Amino acid sequence: MIKHRPIDHLAFYAISVFLLQSTVSGEVETYKIDPAHSSISFKVRHFFTPVPGRFPDFKGTIKLDRENPANNYAEAVIEATSVDTNNERRDKHLRNDDFFNTSVFPAIEYVSTAWEKTGKDQFKVTGKLTILETIRNVVMDVRLLGSGSRRGKFLTGWEATTTLDRTDYGITYGQGIVGNEVQIEITIEAARK
Repeated sequence: MIKHRPIDHLAFYAISVFLLQSTVSGEVETYKIDPAHSSISFKVRHFFTPVPGRFPDFKGTIKLDRENPANNYAEAVIEATSVDTNNERRDKHLRNDDFFNTSVFPAIEYVSTAWEKTGKDQFKVTGKLTILETIRNVVMDVRLLGSGSRRGKFLTGWEATTTLDRTDYGITYGQGIVGNEVQIEITIEAARK
């Protein structure tokens, strides 16, 4: 008769965790961006001084493959109508057809097309950015800030920067007064679905 040894609970837990990790490794994790803990901001020169602004209304998704970052993916829809530079008169002007023409093009859209790992938690991310009716490739410097659990949710944090030329999108109003170079800074907190 074979005698069964008592179960070593610590060993059983370790084996279970190993098996769980083995089954999920290589899987793509999907995250929903939390706008309440994220920001999309920009700076544009007015005469000599950079003027800041932001788009508070947006939504998006990040897909993360930790073993093969080339499979990573991000997409976002930004409500151009939400543009906010802390000046109501200027914001109204930015919404008209001199700039974003939000009555015809209410949203700005972004879809990533390639992720290249450039260092520990650092990436060059190429994507298609649509403003008005123009689609351009944009390369962003992206960094994964960290991942972890909080109050039953698994979160990731990201930051990204890039520089755009607004004239690439047909926005040419105010030459000599408003700069063409637009500095973009993005911070993202996203929760795993």
